[in-house]
Order: sequence, then C-alpha cells, then structure tokens
Amino acid sequence: MNYRTVVVLLTILTRCSAQLVNLVSDLRRSLGDGEIKDTVNFDSDYDFVVVGAGSGGSVVVNRLTENPKWSVLLLEAGNDEMFLTDVPLIASIQTITGYNWGYKSERLKTACLGLIDKRCNMPRGKALGGTSVINFLLYTRGNKLDFDQWASLGNKGWSYDEVLPYFIKSENCTKCRDIDEDYHGKRGYLNVEHPGYESPLVKLFIEAGKDLGYQNLDPNGRSELGFSRVQATMKNGARCSASKAFLRPISQRPNLHVSIRTRVTKILIDPKTKQTYGVEFLKNRKKYTVRVRKEVVLSAGSINSPHLLMLSGVGPRKDLKRVQIPVIQDLKVGYNLQDHMAMSTLAFLVNESVTISDRGVQNSMDIFNYILNGRGPYTIPGGAEALAFIRTKFAQVESYPDMELVLGAGALNGDLYGSLRSLLGIPQSLFDQVYAPHAYTPAFSIATVLMRPKSAGRVLIKDSNPLHWPLLLPNYFEKEEDVAVMVEGIKMAISIAQSRHFQKYNATLNRIPVPGCRNVPFGSDSYWACAVRQIATTLGHQVGTCKMGPDTDPDAVVDAQLKVYGIKGLRVVDGSIMPNIVAGHTNAVIMMIGEKAADMIKDEWRNK
Repeated sequence: MNYRTVVVLLTILTRCSAQLVNLVSDLRRSLGDGEIKDTVNFDSDYDFVVVGAGSGGSVVVNRLTENPKWSVLLLEAGNDEMFLTDVPLIASIQTITGYNWGYKSERLKTACLGLIDKRCNMPRGKALGGTSVINFLLYTRGNKLDFDQWASLGNKGWSYDEVLPYFIKSENCTKCRDIDEDYHGKRGYLNVEHPGYESPLVKLFIEAGKDLGYQNLDPNGRSELGFSRVQATMKNGARCSASKAFLRPISQRPNLHVSIRTRVTKILIDPKTKQTYGVEFLKNRKKYTVRVRKEVVLSAGSINSPHLLMLSGVGPRKDLKRVQIPVIQDLKVGYNLQDHMAMSTLAFLVNESVTISDRGVQNSMDIFNYILNGRGPYTIPGGAEALAFIRTKFAQVESYPDMELVLGAGALNGDLYGSLRSLLGIPQSLFDQVYAPHAYTPAFSIATVLMRPKSAGRVLIKDSNPLHWPLLLPNYFEKEEDVAVMVEGIKMAISIAQSRHFQKYNATLNRIPVPGCRNVPFGSDSYWACAVRQIATTLGHQVGTCKMGPDTDPDAVVDAQLKVYGIKGLRVVDGSIMPNIVAGHTNAVIMMIGEKAADMIKDEWRNK
C-alpha cells in the first residue's frame, strides 16, 4: 500500500469515534457475519476438499455441507475480510493490499505499453470470498446468447433457460427497484441492491441513452441491451462478498472445516489409476496431507486453478516435461485465457461539484451517513453509478452487445491519493502530465469495456516450485478487431458526455494527450487506437483457462459436469471453465457455476 493511500485511510479512521466503530461492528453482525474459525487440527480424510474460497468455492461449500453426513474441508490461501473491505467506494484500495495476489503479466507488444514496467496488472482476490472481496461489486449476469452458445458447443445443461434458475436461487434482491421481477430471487444468500446514493449524472446518462435508441431497463432481466443504474452485491450499503453471503451463515456447521492462510501445493493423483486421493498444502510453515473420499473441487480461480493442475501433472505434455513434472494427463490446461479490457481513463471536466473525488468525500457528514445509515457516496461500488450494454457498428447480432459503458462518479484526475492509479498501473509521470493539471476540477468518467474479445492468452507454468507464480501471457489486443471495437466505444462515450443532457455542466473531455501518442492527432481513430494500447487495463475478469467442452473438443479440460478429463474424483468449479467469456461482469456467473456444480455433485453422490 503506498504512502498516500495510508494517509487517506488513517484520516477516515481517525475521524470515527470509538462509538462509531462499535456501530460498524453492529453493522457487520447485521450482515450475518458469524465468526469463521480457522482450522489448525485436520482430520486424516474428508468426503470433499474444496480448494479456494472464492465465488465458486464458497457456494459449493455452502451447498455440500447441507448434507450433515458429508464432511468438507475448505482451504484458502488468503485471510478473512476486515472493515475496510466492506466499503464499496474504496474498492480500488483493496487491490493494493494483501487481499490481492498482485499478479502481473509478462511484457506484451500489443497492450499496457504505457503502464508501470509495461506490464498489465491482473488482480485476483486472495481472501475468504476471493475476488468478490476486491472487485467493484457490479452484479450482471451476461447475455442469454452467452449461455446458449455454451450449450451449442456441446455443453449439455448450460443453456440460458437451464442456468437462469441458479442465478435466481443465489440472489436476494428484495430492495431492488425497477427490475423484471420474474428474473430475480428474493430468498437467496447473495444480497443485491442499488447504491444508497445517486449523483445528478445518472439521470443524464440514462436520458442520453434514450436519445441513442436504448431503453432504461434491468440488465439482468428480459433484455440486457440498454442503460440502467447499477445493481451491486451489497447489503445495507456494505459489500456482500461470497464469504459473507455463503460462508458466514453456515460457519457453525459441524461438518465444515475452514483453513485460511493455507497454500495448496499439489493435488494428489494416482498416476496408474488416475484417481484423485487427496491434497498437499502448507500452513504455518508446516506441510500437511489430507485424503479425500469422494472428490477434490478445485475453485482457485482462472490463474491458480490451471497452475495447480499443472503442478499436479495435469496439463500440456510439452510444458510439464520442460519443468520436469511427470505427466499424468495431457490436457490443454492454461490455454483460452480471456478477459475484459477497459479504457477507464477518460475524464470529463464539469463546472459544478456534482462528482466524487478523494478529497470530496473526506467530510464528517458523508462518513457519519455511511456508518450510521449505510447511505451516501461511500456506497457507490468503486465509483460506478450506471452502466450500459450497447452495440458498436461491429456487432453482428442485434441483441448481443459488444461494448459496455460504465458511468463513474469521479475520474482519474481526482485520484489524489493514488489508489486508482495503483490498481490500473498508471505511472506517476503520466498522471503528472495528463491528469494533475486538472487535479482539483470536478470530473466524471465513462469507462469503455470490450465485452467479446477475439484475443486469447495463456497461463504457463514457470517451473516446478509451487510457490512461484506462473507466467501470464494474456495477449490483450493481439487481434486488431478488438482495438477497433474499443475505439468505437470510446467515441460513443464521448458523444454521450458531449450530448445536450450534459451541457448544463459544460462537460469537456480532458484533451491532454497520452505521452506515448503525442505524435498522433488527438481525437482521431488512430489516436484512440494508440491510447488503447498504451493505457487500457483489465477489468479483472480472467476466465477460460480450464475450458469446458465435449470430448470431441481437443482444447477442453473439463466436461459438462466440470470433471477433469481422464482424472477421477476431480472437478473445477470457477471462472476458468467458461468456454467463452460472457458479455457482462463475471462474479455472478461464477456463483451460478458454483450453484449448478453443487447440484451435479449432489446428484452423483446422493446414493453412494
């Protein structure tokens, strides 16, 4: 965590009296926060071992422990959450703490050229709750056609009509307004609501969308295409992570053991029978081995799940031989890495204080309103107030968006303490040249997000040491089509900000050019293409590296039951199984995958 971030956090905390801190504790209890006991004495064997307490693993553990006859061990490398992870507005701060693995890509020739060390930050959650502890809380499910496409590829049971009940099962949207009721749940563990604050910009954004022919609608309802306020995974204004939703309510179940700060180093598989029989892990500098009677469920995420498979002898033969790991099953593990890239750096300057900045929210009124009432600007998820799923001229299917626009209540020039810059990897020199000249000018942003990238990358094992990071080669913007779509999205965002609706605030694009693009005419398609390759960043939606597919697909790692091909007693349940990335934020989709996987596991072992 950098010095400026520490300063702002200390400022906020020192303004809270002891009485207010007690109120925070009351709020946490109201969220259903039961204490999760850290297991230090392990049984010799369990029915199920789940690796990773993220959005997939938390759901699976919840549902499997519903059967009191089954014992479940959950292993998580990270720690439990804390008060500061609850505050939606400061989501970017979480990514520069120990709650983030801190992964960075290798240097690319096609992307992140203007970022620190010319490498892309690839944040992944390291905590009970996984990436749902550090993400921006946005709740979207993707498009109907995403899941119908999965089914059309040979993945039986994964069509939209078949997965929709699992979205609904997870969700509690009792406080949501203006939604398609038939598409939402009100009895699930996962709380979804709108932020407890709305700037005047939201209405203008939605009205500008209507001028473009888009409806104001529920993005998780009948149609995804349109403009809307954000729906977020929060309860009473505080983050509702996968851990808060699915683990804390069941923390006292006697058939559940949870071990945090635990690093799994290998999945144990008999090389002759190819039967999974346990896991090895490190805790408190001591090595443990536990056996599994039924299954190991791998939910470590799209970087760590493929890495663990390869460390365990399941992966591309050539790569495993290179690092001298005996090959148990030759599969395309680590391929098909897909992600959403975003241009989050457009700043639109305005003439009134209707936006949010680091300095602007450091006042007693906003702090008290948040802690006492769960309302105010601190409830804005990462600063995102509204979103739009739209089609550029390159979109080929009428109801299938290829671009998302996210309205931000603030902009990068207001990031005086550096948390957003640290998340994105923006160098201090670039900030000083492009944004610091407008540091105290109110501004908002409209981020453009590439929904259906053509480019795909890879997670590659570096060596046989399980504590060494894998090599990350995401290949962002390797396909020129991806850049072209981003450029169209940027132009659409600018047209919205410059529309008649925003004229009352004299919204003006910051026209100071990105240093690496000064030789290109500002505002031209060539300039925006250059800027995209310089400073576009990931949205943290890495998926696809343990691809689900039929046995006729040579790239498939798991089947439609999420079982690893050729290995008994081993499933993958997280975002890595997605054959193609969805046109939406991935957190809700991974929870759906967890719900569906749990039912498949239950069906298999019900009478065994």
